[in-house]
Amino acid sequence: MNSKKFTVGALLAIVLVAFLFGAYNYQRRLQNSQMEKVAQDQARLVRFHSPTLGLAQAPVTIVEFFDPACETCRAFYPIVKDIMSQYPNEVRLVIRYAPFHQGSDQVVKLLEASRKQGKYWPVLESVLAAQPQWADHGNPNVQLAFQAAAQGGLNIEKALADRQSPDIDAILKQDIEDLTALEVTKTPTFFINGRNLPSFGEQQLRALVAEEVSKAKK
Repeated sequence: MNSKKFTVGALLAIVLVAFLFGAYNYQRRLQNSQMEKVAQDQARLVRFHSPTLGLAQAPVTIVEFFDPACETCRAFYPIVKDIMSQYPNEVRLVIRYAPFHQGSDQVVKLLEASRKQGKYWPVLESVLAAQPQWADHGNPNVQLAFQAAAQGGLNIEKALADRQSPDIDAILKQDIEDLTALEVTKTPTFFINGRNLPSFGEQQLRALVAEEVSKAKK
């Protein structure tokens, strides 16, 4: 019996190691492929229409492919803001849209409409704060996101009309084309000065930003 348990345990361990090794290799291949794509076409990272926070001349640019319905995007938003407060003159944030979840495209269009009223960042924060209420992935209630946007100071009637404009459709279409070309498959996906994270996590993000800031100061 003990021998049988040992054999089963050993087999499970081998399967687990093989799985982790395969996942690691896949991540490395994806990272290298993304870096090659960025090197071939830097314009895929930042477009003239991209929402930007921070100094335009900041030497370090964080590009975040972002889905307003993504819980991890919501969790990372205060982390990114903290990084920017740590480096107020060195770091800027550029938002690119990756509307992977159902209903996200409608919220993205509302966010873009809020820019026409100069309300983008407060509306974004209100929508993220209310995300647990509206962003059920199986049955999202985007009307609750719209209500949150109104609480953020948005003229909701004007925004609902503006979000139908062809220029907003074009922005969403371009971002989807770019994320597809760069093989972005999850949110958030970060690029710091064109470098993607070797592994995902708060400490990895902070470390890569700190490295780029240090390089910029030399």
